[in-house]
Formats: sequence, C-alpha cells, structure tokens
Amino acid sequence: MQSLRPFLILWTGQAASLFGSQLVQFALIWWLTQETGSATILALASLVGLLPQVVLGPFVGVLVDRWNRRRTMLAADGTVALATAVLALLFWLGQIAVWHVFMLLFIRSLAGAFHWPAIQASTSLMVPAEHLARIQGLNQMLNGALNIVSAPLGALLLAVLPIQGVLAIDLVTAAIGMFILFLTRVPQPVKQGNGENGRFHSEFKADMVAGLRHIWSWPALMLLMGMAMMINLVLSPAFSLLPILVTSHFGGEALQLGFMQSAFGLGLLLGGLLLGTWGGFRKRVFTSLLGLIGMGLATLFLGVVPANMFTLAAIAFFLVGANNSLVNGPIFAVFQATIVPEMQGRVFTLIGSLSAGMAPIGLIIAGPVADWLGVQTWYLIGGAVTLFMGVGGFFVPMLLHIEDGARKTVVALETQ
Repeated sequence: MQSLRPFLILWTGQAASLFGSQLVQFALIWWLTQETGSATILALASLVGLLPQVVLGPFVGVLVDRWNRRRTMLAADGTVALATAVLALLFWLGQIAVWHVFMLLFIRSLAGAFHWPAIQASTSLMVPAEHLARIQGLNQMLNGALNIVSAPLGALLLAVLPIQGVLAIDLVTAAIGMFILFLTRVPQPVKQGNGENGRFHSEFKADMVAGLRHIWSWPALMLLMGMAMMINLVLSPAFSLLPILVTSHFGGEALQLGFMQSAFGLGLLLGGLLLGTWGGFRKRVFTSLLGLIGMGLATLFLGVVPANMFTLAAIAFFLVGANNSLVNGPIFAVFQATIVPEMQGRVFTLIGSLSAGMAPIGLIIAGPVADWLGVQTWYLIGGAVTLFMGVGGFFVPMLLHIEDGARKTVVALETQ
C-alpha cells in the first residue's frame, strides 16, 4: 500500500511556509488600509495579485507538467522569500511606497501561479485515490487553522513589532518549508516528450492544445467553470474589500479585522474537519452544491447586518468559511481522481485561470462602486448569485453526473 508519510512530511513544511505568508498578507493589507483608507486601492491590490495567475495560467500549466515539480516549487518559494526580504529592507529604511507593496503582491502571485499547480498535481501521485477527498479536507482544515491563528496574531505582532519584523517571520517559515521540500522526494509523471532538437515550441503548443481539448471534451467541467467565473465576478471583490467593511461600516480596527478572519478560518477548519472525517456524499458534487447554497445565504446575511451587530457579521463569516470547505474540497478531489497525472498541471491552471479571469473585472468595478454605494452592496449581489448557482446546479443532470463524465473522458483519452 502506498504510504502517506512522504506527502504528510511535505505538507507539514508547506504548512509552515503558508503560515508566514498569511502573516505577511494580513500585515500588508492592513498597512494599505491604514495608509489609504480606499476601497479602490484594496481592489487594485487584489487585482495585482490576480493578474499573473489569470494571464499566465495556461502557459504555466504546460511548463509545470514538463518541469521537475519539486524544483519548480523550490524556485517559487525562493523567489517569494527574496522579494519579501527586499520589502522588509525598504520598510526598515523608511523608503516604502504603495507601489512597492503592489510589486511584492505581484511577485507572490506570479510564484504562486507555478507553486499551486505543482503541489496539486503532485498530490495525486503521492496520495492513494481513496484518500484524496480526506486530504482535501485536511487542506481546508489547514487553511482554517491558519486563518484562526494568523489574523489575530498578525494584529498582535503589528502592535509590538514594526512591519519588517513580521516580514522577517515569513522568511524563517519559508526557509523551513524549502528545507523540508528539498529533502522530500516528489514523484514525476511519465513524460511524453523532452523538447530536444528544436521541438520544444511545437511540443509546448501541442501540450497546451491537449489541455484545452481535454477541458472542451468534458461539458460538465465547462459548465462548472462557467459557474465559477460568475461567482468570482461578484464574490471575489466582496472579500477583497473586507478591511473596508470592518473599518467603514463597523468602525473596527486591526483586532476586529483579525477577529473576522479568525471566524472565517474557524469555519474553514470545522468544515474541513467534517469533510476529512465524513468524506462527503457519494456523489461529491452534491456536497459542493450544498456548500454553495450555504455560502450564498451567509454572504447575503453579511450584506444586511447592522453596524452595531458586529458579532452577527462574524458568525456569518464563520458560516461562509465552513461552507467554503465543503465547496472546494470535493471538487478538487474529483479533478485529482479523474484527470490523468501527466495532464493535471495544465488542466488545473487552465481551470484556475478561466475561473479567476472574471475577478479582475469585478475588482475594477467594485472599488469605485463600494466607495460610492457602500461595500455591503457587493455582499448582497455576491450572496444572491452564489445562492442561485447552488440551487440551480441541482436541476442540471450533466453537472450532477460530472464524475461519470470524467471517467468516460479518461477512458476515451487512454484509448486514443
């Protein structure tokens, strides 16, 4: 039986690195909020963090499938660590500007565009298929735990340390993650071409076309991506503007923002724990659709909570997190179990790029509109659309049988 030990060791190192990244993310977003107080600036920060993955995703996926995945992850982590060190130096020298923070967010996103598909595609080679849903539940638990700890800890650290001190913690955790990754053997899929003798460009194009053809041949996946694009259009801006909701509507400070993120993280943790122990319904898509319904209702509630009822807003955000785990975990398990390993990198990045491609459009609109009409407007719109997608999905047979369609697609590809 395939051992989970190598993956769990790798997972532990990546968890340490992710913890430092969460601290930095909180510190930088709060710094931008305090420096500018502008919803437009926060929307632009989110936009800068999205663009590399949206624009480069289809190309990156092909490279991830061709390159050594461990080296890819090491290079991505090292690039982020170097950029963080430069930013810490600028803060220490008192030469920091908003565009410097934007540049770090861009670099972190660019590195993440390589790191995320590499770790996702490696998971299916290191974890037995019957445990994939539980591993995704474990990932959701990790995200939840980090949100619980990192947000209030970030607020506390900002009260006792200069921001460059928080950035230094990220450098330490990144070093731990890279060291463990360096010592861990990460399996590689069977390669179908080496790109020698001037064939690299033609093979690169062929690999990209193969990824597109795989998605196009799976209609249920196309529908699922369309749903994700619509949800990202209206929901991503709402959560990017959470600091403005806390400060302008509830009159809160860094501690209140940390409390909200901790509530979301606790929801992720408990939702992931439920998924990790239960595994979800036999038809995994049922679990995801019910999660969408729950997310929609909770987000709608966030849009109507009065300014003097902050605790209710935290409860609503907790429910958003819990249902988020139930949405994401089963879907990723379906993809990892049914997409052939040598194609997972490009398919994952294509899915990510296309589904996230609508978020920048929403962010461009959201900042000025939130400054004008109030940020709660976006929670109302996002919640309504998410609820509609969750309920509507139960009336689409093609979506309900997505796993059956995936198996037929795999069989067709293997017989070509």
